[in-house]
Amino acid sequence: MGLPLLGETLQYGPVFKTNLVGRPVIVSTDPELNHFVFQQEGRLFQSWYPDTFTEIFGKQNVGSMHGFMYKYLKSLVLKLFGTESLKETLIHEVEASAWRSLHSWSQFSSIELKEATATMIFDVTAKKLISYESSNSSENLRESFVAFILGLISFPIDIPGTAYHKCLQGRKKAMEMLKNMLIKRRNNNSNSNQCGDFFDFVIEELKKERTVLTEAIALDLMFVLLFASFETTSLALTLAVKFLHDHPRALEELKDEHENIIRKREDLSSGITWQEYKSMNFTFQIINETVRLANIVPGIFRKALKDIQVNGYTIPAGWGVMVCPPAVHLNPEMYKDPLTFNPWRWKNKSELCGGTKSFMAFGGGMRFCVGTEFTKLQMAVFLHCLVTKYRWRTIKGGNIVRTPGLRFPDGYHIKLHKRE
Repeated sequence: MGLPLLGETLQYGPVFKTNLVGRPVIVSTDPELNHFVFQQEGRLFQSWYPDTFTEIFGKQNVGSMHGFMYKYLKSLVLKLFGTESLKETLIHEVEASAWRSLHSWSQFSSIELKEATATMIFDVTAKKLISYESSNSSENLRESFVAFILGLISFPIDIPGTAYHKCLQGRKKAMEMLKNMLIKRRNNNSNSNQCGDFFDFVIEELKKERTVLTEAIALDLMFVLLFASFETTSLALTLAVKFLHDHPRALEELKDEHENIIRKREDLSSGITWQEYKSMNFTFQIINETVRLANIVPGIFRKALKDIQVNGYTIPAGWGVMVCPPAVHLNPEMYKDPLTFNPWRWKNKSELCGGTKSFMAFGGGMRFCVGTEFTKLQMAVFLHCLVTKYRWRTIKGGNIVRTPGLRFPDGYHIKLHKRE
């Protein structure tokens, strides 16, 4: 294993062992092994995260749940973010939010797109989850998540002034707000007083005589859903807009696709239909290419449940395995010119609908991200509204760094103009 921090070998293969956060971990950049790990969930491997991650996201977060409990929580989430909900309500709510946001942003001399889209997405998700509206609240819930995010990947020293301490304080404040909201709703809840949000589902489950749901599990789930829904999607959306600005050919093809959708409508003022959304083939190519290059998830952790033989080596029971999607997505053997933005590489590819050995931006196996379709819908609908009614120019920023996640250190500032 070498000395911690200093003793790593300089020669790595596609699968190697190392120390991460004080634990022995196998790092896999091999597509075949990654696929095998995902497919053997619950048999040879189970979801696992380092202790620091559990401390940050909560000891009973959905990522740490297994078997029946994980499937149960997944079914709860799908009640709100499953296909039926997307078709019937969310597509219209997301479109309305996009139009409001774009109109508002166009009034300013410039906006920082990552921050603006994060606020837009957070507002949609928070309203759907907990009926939270920042304009009607005395406390800013999103500020707590911003503090949380800044220290999410930091050295775990819980001392005032450190990023990790600020991260834990952000979580603590957000959890207190969520708990107070839940208590208030449970006290006031009745059939005539329901809001049609995720809290309603949770409260109904908590009322059941033999429920497996606890208040602590429900609050940890709410916290993870709020975090996951806006931070990763806003990064991908900002990157997509930057790519479109830098690649005029892609922007023109995207405009053509969406203007054709509008031309085919009987009522030009009607909103996006589900059929129109599912027909946005080039849009999905752009989304896939963006999330491939964004590589928002640096590593996905699993733990070996027993000694496992792989290509002549043994993964010992109890060791962690870190599946590394960026190493696959940027592998020239998988993708020609992997650092080049090329949405046409996805034409007629099956990955547009899910994950494969070479594309795992949304995970794989039984833990394929339940929010994948919601994420794609938000991005597609926003891009539809943007390219059909607006144009934009870059004011400043747009540089990208990875630490290890994607960041825009100088922001990405743009000026929006209404198209004539």
